[in-house]
Amino acid sequence: MASASFLKSSPVFDKSEWVKGQTLRQPSVSSGVRCLPTAPTGLTIRAGSYADELVKTAKTVASPGRGILAMDESNATCGKRLASIGLENTEANRQAYRTLLVSPPGLGQYVSGAILFEETLYQSTVDGKKIVDVLIEQGIVPGIKVDKGLVPLTGSNDESWCQGLDGLASRTAAYYQQGARFAKWRTVVSIPNGPSALAVKEAAWGLARYASIAQDSGLVPIVEPEILLDGEHTIERTFEVALKVWAEVFFYLAENNVLFEGILLKPSMVTPGAEAKERATPQQVADYTLKLLHRRIPPAVPGIMFLSGGQSEVEATLNLNAMNQSPNPWHVSFSYARALQNTCLKIWGGRPENVKAAQDALLIRAKANSLAQLGKYTGEGESEEAKKELFVKGYVY
Repeated sequence: MASASFLKSSPVFDKSEWVKGQTLRQPSVSSGVRCLPTAPTGLTIRAGSYADELVKTAKTVASPGRGILAMDESNATCGKRLASIGLENTEANRQAYRTLLVSPPGLGQYVSGAILFEETLYQSTVDGKKIVDVLIEQGIVPGIKVDKGLVPLTGSNDESWCQGLDGLASRTAAYYQQGARFAKWRTVVSIPNGPSALAVKEAAWGLARYASIAQDSGLVPIVEPEILLDGEHTIERTFEVALKVWAEVFFYLAENNVLFEGILLKPSMVTPGAEAKERATPQQVADYTLKLLHRRIPPAVPGIMFLSGGQSEVEATLNLNAMNQSPNPWHVSFSYARALQNTCLKIWGGRPENVKAAQDALLIRAKANSLAQLGKYTGEGESEEAKKELFVKGYVY
């Protein structure tokens, strides 16, 4: 597997920046309601005490030519990835794959943040080095998935809501101590199933409570109401639903006193449904998506880190590039999982001798999306594998 020695030439963060002046504070109650202590304690609670750090972290992640590597798949979903190349879902195999993803020399030139699953946050590479440390040495900010997944929303049209607020304050405080500096919470909205007003409100409220709790623990919250690609709907219908969803999200973010300068967004691009007869060009996707952003997203938000949502590697990059052909009020970039990892995973195939080639493939994709963030991607020389659609109906993350 890749050696940690590969990282010697990488840019290095001052690790003291991640810990200086910070002590573990008494977490808020799990409901997210801030309460003043009834008696003095050795720990202090100061709402907004991380404001400066949150802004700094968000700006670091939203830095020119860089985006996020989403590698926060649950162990079950990671197992599906491994099964696709004939590997068992064991901790050793997950460790080997995650080591491959975080250790390519020079990855930090194109990637500013990496979203981790809880196991990964506490995991070491196959060479025994903490994965968090490997990322920091590359100049990559460690992040953490904090939601507990989707469950049926009672009273809705077979829709879902995202669980995980119970105990979130204590978990985010622990993740901060472990080195995480941003968090992710993914909820979904289904167009074929409505979406119902209940589902949209539940998604927005849950995201706002999570964002407030995360900021109170020093973590920049990534706000992700994914509008699923499933369906035959038109791009106009996606735009209409997205306007409604983001209006609700920002209403409740404000209601919960979330610092807009200290958040990042992870929206879906405005595209037709994956099963729609009429496809959209990158320019159409860019036009609709930017129109949505200008109507709903305050310029105080530093970064818009798009999810790929089942688009092919090349399609996701072309669409991002089209959105960066003129200046935007925000850093418009990527937070891709499958659209960064697919070719890399196939090339690796679980074989140690293929690690270097697989890491090279990851760097190619990361560089392509870096160029797209700068509006300079051309699409030349892309492989056929990179053009394959990655959409999976009813995908579970």
